Parts: sequence; C-alpha cells; structure tokens
Amino acid sequence: MSEHAGSSALELWGGLECTVNRVSDQYFSQMERNGHRDRVDDVDRFASLGIRAVRYPVLWECTAPGDIDEADWSWSDERLARLRDLGVEPIAGLVHHGSGPRHTSLVSPCFADKLAEYAGAVARRYPWLTYYTPVNEPLTTARFSGLSGVWYPHATSEAAFVRALLNQCRATVLAMRAIRAVNPDAKLVQTDDLSRTYGTREMGKLVDFFNERRWLSWDLLCGMVGPGHALWGFLLQSAASEDELRWFRENPCPPDIIGVNYYITSERWLDHRVDRFPASHVHEYNGWRHADMETARVLANPTPGIGPLLAEVWERYKLPIAITEAHIDANREDQLRWLREIWQAAQAQRDAGADVRAVTVWALLGSYDWNCLVTACHGYYEPGPFDVRGAAPRPTALARMMRKLSSGQPLEHPVLQGSGWWHRPGRFLCRPVAAAGVAASLAERQQARAPMPPILIAGASGALARAFAARCNARNLPCVLAGRDTMDATDPEAVERMIRQHRPWAIVNAAGARPPLPGPADAAARDADYDAHIRGAVVLALAAARHGLPYQMFSSPAVLAGVTGVRDESAAPAPVDAFGRCQAEAERRTRLANPRALIVRSGHFFGADGDVGLLGRALAALREGEPVAVPADLTLAPTYLPDLVDACLDLAVDGEQGVWHLYNDSGVAAADLVARAAGLLDLGTMLVAPEEVPAPVLATRRGALLPSLDYALARFAAATQAANVERREAPRAGRG
Repeated sequence: MSEHAGSSALELWGGLECTVNRVSDQYFSQMERNGHRDRVDDVDRFASLGIRAVRYPVLWECTAPGDIDEADWSWSDERLARLRDLGVEPIAGLVHHGSGPRHTSLVSPCFADKLAEYAGAVARRYPWLTYYTPVNEPLTTARFSGLSGVWYPHATSEAAFVRALLNQCRATVLAMRAIRAVNPDAKLVQTDDLSRTYGTREMGKLVDFFNERRWLSWDLLCGMVGPGHALWGFLLQSAASEDELRWFRENPCPPDIIGVNYYITSERWLDHRVDRFPASHVHEYNGWRHADMETARVLANPTPGIGPLLAEVWERYKLPIAITEAHIDANREDQLRWLREIWQAAQAQRDAGADVRAVTVWALLGSYDWNCLVTACHGYYEPGPFDVRGAAPRPTALARMMRKLSSGQPLEHPVLQGSGWWHRPGRFLCRPVAAAGVAASLAERQQARAPMPPILIAGASGALARAFAARCNARNLPCVLAGRDTMDATDPEAVERMIRQHRPWAIVNAAGARPPLPGPADAAARDADYDAHIRGAVVLALAAARHGLPYQMFSSPAVLAGVTGVRDESAAPAPVDAFGRCQAEAERRTRLANPRALIVRSGHFFGADGDVGLLGRALAALREGEPVAVPADLTLAPTYLPDLVDACLDLAVDGEQGVWHLYNDSGVAAADLVARAAGLLDLGTMLVAPEEVPAPVLATRRGALLPSLDYALARFAAATQAANVERREAPRAGRG
C-alpha cells in the first residue's frame, strides 16, 4: 500500500461484510449467511479484482469465544496465508459491530483489557500482519448499542452511548499497544461513518451537536479531547470522568490511516416541521421533536457528496485517509454510478492535495438484512461485486468495474452515462426543501454528458414489455418499445432499421407465444403464432450477435414438463405439448444463432398493471362477484413482474448469458395462489387448497434472485389497491 499520496495512483481496496452483532442473546453472523465461513477459494476471487488490500476479519467472537488459550486459529491461518501468497494486504478487523464474546460487552469494564489480550495473541500468531482495525466504527456501534438500543446491550441513554464509545476507543489504544509490542511497525486503520448533518435554522443547536459528535472516536484517539473541546461538557454530563478523558490525552494513538465509511444515509437533514414528513422519519432527541431523513430524499439540490467531507477530514487531522466502505443498496447500474462518483471524488481531493490513499469497495460478497440493521433474518440481500445466491459466488458488473479501476482502464459501460437515483427528480419521500447554502453537486452539474443509449424491447403490447418500460423508467434506463406497428421481429430488415435508428446497448425480446386458453382451439392460428414466435426470437438473436449487444429472451417451465428429476437450468428440455415444443425450439435455435444470449425461464406472471394471467383473471372475476374455477391439480411458479424485470435488468448490466430460472416460488398450487392474493385484497373465495404440497415446477442452481412469494404478494396487493384508488378518483380529478 502506498506511503505517500503523490507516490502512486489511488489504490483500490476491498472489504468483506463480516458483522457479528448481538441482539439480545442471539448473534447474527454475515459470514455464515454469505457462505464465506466455508469457502476458502473466495480469497482467490477477491484477489482477481486487482485489489491491493482487503479489510478482513480475524474476529474475537469467532476465534476466541472463551479463553485465549483455547482459541481456534485454523480458519484465519488458512485464509491469511493465502491472501499473503496472492499479494493482497490484509487489514485485520478484530471486532466488527460486535460486542465481544458473551463474557463481556461494550459497556463492560473488562472489554478494553480483554480485547487487548486478544489483539496481542493475534499479533503473536501473525507477526507479519501490519494493518489493523481493532474496532470497526466505534461511534456508530456505540450509537446503535448504547443510544438507540438496536444492538446488545440495548441501552438507550447518552451515558451508555458514551460508556460504549470510551470502552471501544480505550480498547483500540490498548490493542495497538499490545500489537506493537510484537510488531512495532503495525499501523492503525481507524474507521467510522463520515457523516454530516444539515437542518432548518430552528434545529441549529442539534445540527451543530451532531456535527461535533461525528468526530469523537477520531478525536479521542488523536488526544484532542480536553477542556477546550466542544463536547467536553457533554461527555462529563454523560458520566465520563475527567480522569478517563485525560487518559486519552496522555495516551494518544492517532490512526495511521483514517478510514471513512460513506453511504447514501451518511448525510442527514433535520427539520422542525414534522408534519411535512412521513411518521416513520419523526423522532425525538432530548426533547427535540424533529424529522430526520437522508438529504438525498429531501433536499431540492443534493449535497456535493463525499468530496467536501474528505476535505474536512484532511483539514482537521492532516492524516492519511482511505475510504474504507463505499457501497449503496441499489440496482446494479446505480451501484456502478455510486462507485464511479466516490472514486472521482477521492481522486479530486487527492489532486487538491489531500493524502487520500484508497477507495474500498464494500461488501465483496454482498450483505444480508442491513435494511433492518441486522436485527432479524428476513433474507433481504444486497449483492456486491459477487452475488452469493447461486451454487458459487457470481461476479457482477461491479467486479468488472473494479478490475478496470485497478488496472487503470477507462470505464465504458453504457449505464454510466445515466445519473444515479440520488440525483434524479423522483428521489423525494416528501415535499423537497430548498436548503440555504447547499449547492448542486458536482456530479449533478456534470450530467450534460452524452445521452445514454436505450434498451430495445420487442413485444410492446404485452404485460412483460409494459413492466420493462415501467422499471426502466424508474431506474433511469432509457428504452424503446417496439410493437408490430414499428418493428416486425420476424423481418431482419425491420429489426436492422430499428437498431440503426436507436443504437441500443441491449435487446430484450419480451414477445412470446402464449399457452392456449381453455376452450376450442384454432390449431392453424396457434401454429402460425408459434412459428412467428420462433422466427422472431432467432431474427432478434442474430441481430444482437451481429451488433455485439446483450440479448434476452423468455421461455417457460413448459420446456421441462416431461423432466422427472430436478428441473434446474442443467435439465435437458422435455416438452410434452405444442406450447412447450414451441418454447424449446425457440430456445434451441436462439442458442445456435447467439451463444451469448440470456434465456430466462419464468413461471406464471402476475402484476398490478391490468389483469395478467390466471391470477389476474381470477381476481377480476372475484371483484365482480363471479365464481372462479381453478384446476385442483394445476401448479404454478408465480413470478411478480416488477421483480422479474429488475432481476433481468441487473443480469443485462452484468452481461450474463445462458439459461436462468427466475421466479418468486418454485411451485405453488394455483388455488392456493388465488386464495392468498384474494385474502390480501379482501376478496372472498371458495377455493380449496390441495391436500398435498405441489412438486416444484422450476428449480435453480444459478441463484434465487427474486424475493419470496409472500413479499411479492404483499407488494402486489398494495400496488393493486393503490391502482384501484387511482382509477376510482380519476373522473373526479377532471371536474371543475
């Protein structure tokens, strides 16, 4: 890792989300959930990204939950040695949002000494380790554990917050002392959330307090907290003693690198006008009732972002800086846009003279349930450079972007020409506030770049194409819908004209033959429809291959209806009817025409945009009070259209290919699906669920990318009810 800002280029680092936090008596381990506990070859995956260093866990709770003499080093032995052999510098994390083993806690008097004992043992075991983060984000962890009561010991007082903060900072000083007794050259990389608070004039005192409080962990370690410090009085009032505060002055342990963690939630807006905000964002702090929301969701002009905050850190400490967590929970294209923005800001501050060493791409294997601050296991997953939901971690577009950054190559993905959601008009969760002194960000002022090329979507009249259009609009991905009136997909010349006119970066074939409806069938018309479906799929595949464009087409479980074993992506097609044979032939010829095509097999579509499929027709009948007959033996793989499209767009950005199975549930009885949806919409049914659990219609080995059916149905019901209200109120809106 570079020693001086001007000596080499900005470095790329990586970070593994490894939180082991405690909620009551239950521990939540990210590494158990992302599978890294059992996959040593992940280390090779990390090295393939071109990173110079990785924030890597040697966690106290995991290695030595009891006595140090009984520590199990086998896991760390294998992985740290492998990192060393691959030329990746580990930054060893000893406590990551944790509270230590069960015999201690953040507010325990023994926490600091016990962690120092463990840190010394780590240094003796690995004397070659140079970089350490004994405690990750002490200020943030103290807030969650001691002030808001989210994590153990679930305290809710300023005294507990201060006690947890002082314990963690003292533990850091003592841990580095024990480490340096073994390795005098060991260096401290001290992380915390680089926050910034803004607000109305009426909230000025609280804004100033929060903006002073954000520095406390670094200030304590640097020996800057004395009688003249802005929060000296606050600390004493919160049960800190003068002696223990002076101890930090007498035993400074300034970071060798200040690690700043920055998220879209790091910058906050406080507002006394609580009636303007959702109730979920209204809080009280020491008698101050106020709204608290991330600035991106409320300020008419976004803040300038991380750049000026890095400048503040540099001016305050004049110590080397690394961005030690850069991550956003967003769709893939916005993950790319966020990382580019962070990288550019770091480079700009470096060029301006700040000693900014590196940018760390956080959550290399993604993270679980941070949307609820890891207080429960809901299964909410945010992918990172690798997506762990398949049989093996799959590199995403972020991984490819990291390789380009680490090798100095230009970033050329088409989606980078668009702006992230935090700059777009639809970002607001309340009436926008025009804040004095907050100028438009550099990134927003630079949005006059070349227009982003669109996605070409064939099959404009179908529900799938409409869902693509809606999600593309929401995600700032321009698209062109092409129906038969503008492009006959079976005509190569028409397709070529459309491509030359719009210059798309990807093609989606959302047109598809439909299974025959119950009742008398027109065999000739059906066969003509199936033939056109196959020809259109092939013509579009050939055009995409010729122009080097990603291509997606859609198929169904019907191609596997005759499979007796597991119906995952590796199963050979075995259709049993004309519809399945049509889909299988379209797949076969598409693969021949374009081996890089992405073929998505998904189940029964449902969505709030009109009455889609069997579920839509059944619910429409129930709303009219009509009886509904659903075959008792019919099993579906329900697929909520917005979820399907989001996953497909992410896969397109990733440049994925081959066969993928995407669904919210692998197999559910049709009667059960209708009954569950009708119950959420307060529609009565007389349907009887089957006695046996249906066998799965589809299975996957590549990754269950869609959320659970319960979550999908809840959002479907809410969207349907909102659409019904909008339809009822539409005539009134036009009245004078």
